[in-house]
Amino acid sequence: MALNRDFIGRSFPPSEPYEVSRVKIREFATAIGDSNPIYTDRAAAENAGHADVIAPPTFPIAISLGVAALADPDLGLNYMMVVHGEQRFTYTRPIHAGDVLTTQSTITGIRSAGNNEVMTIVTEIKTLDGELVCTTFNSIVERGA
Repeated sequence: MALNRDFIGRSFPPSEPYEVSRVKIREFATAIGDSNPIYTDRAAAENAGHADVIAPPTFPIAISLGVAALADPDLGLNYMMVVHGEQRFTYTRPIHAGDVLTTQSTITGIRSAGNNEVMTIVTEIKTLDGELVCTTFNSIVERGA
């Protein structure tokens, strides 16, 4: 079944605030196998010019896929058939331990590709003060739609 094209352009309310902790940054760095000390050692991060440890560049994936649309039955998405298509990030600054962030997502495209449906979601990650930290561009593929 094709995804509901009426969702193109739909934005969803901001997420609940997410406090980025050193522990979560360390766990993420460990999970992706990145031993760069600026992700785990405050002194190393300070020596690199940061106020505290920073998150690896792909960290936003951990907080940016909570899009309410994915659970909306009107979208018509069979989540059991979803695979990750593409992910990229545009930063205005690194994510630091201690940041409190919200995410706001917009479905920017839905298209057919053979028997698959490809949905593109753009998510802005901001501080509580409204400072844009990162924008994520995510494509997910529903196989055999």
